[in-house]
Amino acid sequence: MFTDIRVYPERTVLASIKGDIDHHTAKSIRSDIDRTISDCDPKLLILDFSEVTFMDSSGIGLVMGRYKLMTERGGEVIISEPAGYIRKVFQLSGIDKLTKIVSDPGRYLKEDSDTVSKEEQTNEAKAY
Repeated sequence: MFTDIRVYPERTVLASIKGDIDHHTAKSIRSDIDRTISDCDPKLLILDFSEVTFMDSSGIGLVMGRYKLMTERGGEVIISEPAGYIRKVFQLSGIDKLTKIVSDPGRYLKEDSDTVSKEEQTNEAKAY
């Protein structure tokens, strides 16, 4: 599991999740994202699911928890590029009623020299 977190101007954070999201990896992913939210106080969190290869119910919990955290801070969450079956899970769970699900997050990102990349190598052993 690998999470690449980038901080963009105008208080936007992009968290690109790669690999599987299950009960073993979700805790580390949550921790990485929550730490960035605490440090940067974004108004927009984009969760990029384009390279998620598997997701169980832990992925729903991951999104719901970040949604709750961001709304408490006056922000919002956008989910980008989930695979078809993951999009269907989000629709069945009602997450699509709370967040936008988009195919191209680029229109929400403004890149300039202030963009900071925080690559977080998630150690699956941390989740045990």
